[in-house]
Amino acid sequence: MNLHVLPAGPIQTNAYLLTAPERGEAVLIDAPGDVWADVEPILKKEQCRLTELWLTHGHWDHTQGGAEVVRATGAKVLAHAEDRVLIETPEIMERFMGEKMDLEAVHVDRWVGQGEKFSALGLDVEVRHVPGHCPGNVLFYFAAAGAAFVGDALFKGSVGRADLPGGDFAQLETSIRGQIYTLPEKTVVFPGHGPKTTVAHERATNPYVSG
Repeated sequence: MNLHVLPAGPIQTNAYLLTAPERGEAVLIDAPGDVWADVEPILKKEQCRLTELWLTHGHWDHTQGGAEVVRATGAKVLAHAEDRVLIETPEIMERFMGEKMDLEAVHVDRWVGQGEKFSALGLDVEVRHVPGHCPGNVLFYFAAAGAAFVGDALFKGSVGRADLPGGDFAQLETSIRGQIYTLPEKTVVFPGHGPKTTVAHERATNPYVSG
């Protein structure tokens, strides 16, 4: 599996394109605005077809480019049902952002939840529900690759905001300790913004949620 980190959109949200050229398949995790312009040439170069789009949560900066990606590829969309209203009626986010953003709804084909396991790109994937920043925030964990894509629950040296509608810092703490810090220490954590980190590093040094 090849990993392509693609920061995109107005606040440089991380999208992660996972490709398996030997299988001719690819998966995109999150879809910030205009990310398709970065994704398309990689798919062509590696001769892969995008089969699925996984949304870590429903905030606008992670879904803004989703409809364009789906139109271009026919990819099936996975997300958590707690964020259904944000994903399918994104104009709600315009109310608390206080500006017109012309967001387009994304149709979700499959709702995933805590503890669900499935295969993708020839690897096993586990879903863990990590609410607190957003009600439907989930992480996608590849045990064989030692990688977890956590959305905005945890960042290097920081955590996701809990002051937006649906946020709850106590819940976020519980999610991080119970769902992220319980992953193997060497697990590489790929957040929705900023650089990667590891479970061990954050458990030992994160100033907001210690291990």
